[in-house]
Order: sequence, then C-alpha cells, then structure tokens
Amino acid sequence: MTEPVLSVRGLEKSFGALRATDGVSLDLRPGEIHALIGPNGCGKTTLMLMLAGLLRPHAGEIRVAGADPRRDSAAVRAAIGWMPDQLGSWDNLTCLQTLTLMGRGYRIPKAEARERGAGLLSMVHLSEFADRPTRVLSRGQKQRLSLARALMNDPQVLLLDEPSAGLSPVRQDE
Repeated sequence: MTEPVLSVRGLEKSFGALRATDGVSLDLRPGEIHALIGPNGCGKTTLMLMLAGLLRPHAGEIRVAGADPRRDSAAVRAAIGWMPDQLGSWDNLTCLQTLTLMGRGYRIPKAEARERGAGLLSMVHLSEFADRPTRVLSRGQKQRLSLARALMNDPQVLLLDEPSAGLSPVRQDE
C-alpha cells in the first residue's frame, strides 16, 4: 500500500465555545478522491483551511507530502492546490495574467507559467477569456478560473471547497 500524501491525526479547532473539528483523523493516498458532506457550519471549510496550512489547529498533526505545515509551510504550499469557495481576483488582471502571476508565486519561470496558464485556460474552457479582465467573468467562469489556478503548480493534493457552486454544464462544442 502506498504512503499517504495527506495524513491527519486528532485535529481539533474551536472558535470560542464552538468546536469546529473534534479529533479528525484520516489518511489520503495518491489517486484517491474524498468528499466532505455535511450541513453548513459543520466544519468542512475549517478542516480544509487547516489542511491547506491557512488556519492553525489547536491540537493534532497534519502531514502533507510528508511535510508539517507548522514547520515547513513552503513545502506544504508546493504540494497543495487550493480552490476556495469563492475566487478572490484582481479585477484589472486578465485571466492569463492571473494564472501567470500564480505560477510565478510557485517560482515557475514566467514563460513556462504563461504557457501552463494558457493550457489550463483551455482545459477549463476559458481560452476566449485569456486576455479579458477577470471582472467580466460570470460566477461559473470564476469557478473554472479558480480551478485552473488551483492546478497551476501541478499539486499532489487538490483541496476544492464548494467546487461546483455556480457552475453550469459546459457544452460539448465549447
């Protein structure tokens, strides 16, 4: 059996008296797909924020590709693709500029980041918006751009928070 690419033991997080996670433990292996299902407010986003290294747990351990987010956040960021529930974007940047900038943040050379960004825009059916500012995108198009952004670093672990919110089916001829 392969080693887990993501391992969690006893993860706890509270906000005052509200216990968002209470002893979560799990192992995810390469190629596996898992979903968190539950009502609003049950701790799904809190858990994903901790897995992405964006929120510190009060207790427990996380390992992403063998790295501890508290000790080696750069290694964790390099291993994770994070798609938040809503895309934060710079309205004046084009879609391709947005992806290129993300690639540069991962220390991908500019030409390679631009090429990878163009390929990802094609993959998510947004090529026609490559040179348009992100402010013109619909909610569903922003979701697709957010997915492309999460894939920019070719992550080992992909964390998607509400990935289908606002999405419309893509026609086969798109």
